[in-house]
This record gives sequence, structure tokens and C-alpha cells, in this order.
Amino acid sequence: MTTTTLNRPAISATGLRKSYGDQVVLDGIELTVGDGTTFALLGPNGAGKTTMVQILSTLITADAGAMHVAGHDLAKNPNAVRAAIGVTGQFSAVDKLLTGEENLLLMADLHHLGQRESRQRAAALLDQFDLVEAAKKPAATYSGGMRRRLDLAMTLVGNPRLIFLDEPTAGLDPRSRRTMWQIIRDLVADGVTIFLTTQQLEEADQLADRIAVLDQGKLVAEGTADELKSRIAGGHIRLQFADPHALDSAAHSIEAASRDDDTLTLQVPSDGNVRSLRALLDQLDSASIEVDRLSIHTPDLDDVFFALTGHPTTQKEG
Repeated sequence: MTTTTLNRPAISATGLRKSYGDQVVLDGIELTVGDGTTFALLGPNGAGKTTMVQILSTLITADAGAMHVAGHDLAKNPNAVRAAIGVTGQFSAVDKLLTGEENLLLMADLHHLGQRESRQRAAALLDQFDLVEAAKKPAATYSGGMRRRLDLAMTLVGNPRLIFLDEPTAGLDPRSRRTMWQIIRDLVADGVTIFLTTQQLEEADQLADRIAVLDQGKLVAEGTADELKSRIAGGHIRLQFADPHALDSAAHSIEAASRDDDTLTLQVPSDGNVRSLRALLDQLDSASIEVDRLSIHTPDLDDVFFALTGHPTTQKEG
């Protein structure tokens, strides 16, 4: 993940509100996304993620709030915002009847590029996204991962400096997912800002410089992945012993531990850092207690998500 921090934010929102009738969808959102970074927005179904992306990408208007996107006032100059951003939705915009090259040339026409520049841009993107061999084939013959890469390549035809990615790896196999992750990392390394919505928390953990959790129209937490994880209790060291006698000795020696006689294990609360692990092992060693197996368990983003929203993370985007 990049650690780039520039003076002008790519996105800033103050007092962002949106309602549909009596239903408040976004309730006074305060948000800043650093230029040249990856920002992940997480939230359960119906939290307001899609509405926020639609507002920031000029698809719908907010009821209230001051917003700047890519250096432009969203309310006063939406056309400048549209010219600076790209949007790749959860469902592919690829025309399956056209070839990969034709899809890119169509996007170039929509951006009013000249014929020569259009072909140069298409050729460069086909190479960048490893689609040269498939360039002349209909997109209907592409795998899911290839179509997703083509979809993102189409977004890049206009050379946006800010890209909204909605569930970019939904439905992809693990290899295609990691290929897409590397493409995203390369874009950010080139200075592009990524605003990512995802239900795959490993994706946010791997890619995002900062993560915000949206629930019931409010941002309930924001920070780096490590900062969010540190807010959640439940980290522990799991000790497994070869026999009941060793388990008894360890249980008497470690007061805070909880034991499981069926599995011959102790669970010792811990933040997982090296100092606490070393202290625990020294304590066991001084008591001449042999440990058969040891594992460290720390809260992950799934734990954070559930603790903050009360929802599991298996829901689909909403």
C-alpha cells in the first residue's frame, strides 16, 4: 500500500446528507480521501455506500453538504468532476458483441479522441492489461477476469486521476482477483486515486491506505486497517498441550487463561505483540511446562465489521 500524502485531497465532503422521503440514507457524512491513495468504503447491505458513490460521481445530487471531487466543487462544476473521474461499476459495461479493441475504441470515440490517439490509447491499454492476444476476439469469449480487466481499461481511456471501483473483484477466482489487485496497486503507484467499495474485507486489508465503515447512513469508524483492528478486543494466544497434566500445570500458572479440557488447550488474552508472547513463553519455561503447539489469533477486519455494524460480511452490495 502506498503512503503518499499530498496537500490537496482527492475527495472532501462536509455535512453530506441524502434522504428518500422519510428514509435518511446519508446522515451528515464528513469524509476526506487523500490524493494518490486507495480508500475503501465498507458497510452492510443498505448502509448507503452506493448512494455515496452515486453522489460523488455526479449521478445523483445530495440534499445538503459541501463536496469537492478531484479539485472541483461538485455542486458548482459537475462537468469538470465528470471529466476528471472514472467509474467502474459492479456489473461490467463491456459490450460482449464487440472485440476488446473495439470496446476501447468506442470509449475513445465517446471521449472525442482523434483516430490516431484512439488507436494509440487502445493499444497501450491492451498491453497494460495483458489483453493483446485477445484484442481481436469478441468480449463474449473472455473469462470473467479478462472482462473485468477490459472494463477497467475502458474506464482508463479518458485518463482519469480518480476512479470509483464498485466491487472490482466480485465473482473472480483467486488468481484473477490477485491480478486485479496488482493492477490497482500499479495505478495508485502512478498517482491515481482509488475509491473502492467492497464486501471482501481481505481486499480492503490488502489495498486500502484508509478504510471507512458506513452503517445506517453514518460513518461509524475510519482509519488504517491496523488502527481499526486495534479497536476490537478478542486477540489471544492459543496453547495446546500433549496431556492433561501439562494443561493443569499451565492453567494454574496463567491466571487469565480459559481452558478447554476436550482439546487440551488454553486461550490466553493477548494483543499478539512479540513482547507479550515472549513473556508468556518465559513464564511457561520457568515453570518447566512444555507446550505442544502455539498459535496467535488477532482480530481481523471481519471482527471489526461485525463489532461495528452487527452484520456478518457475507451480504451482497447495497
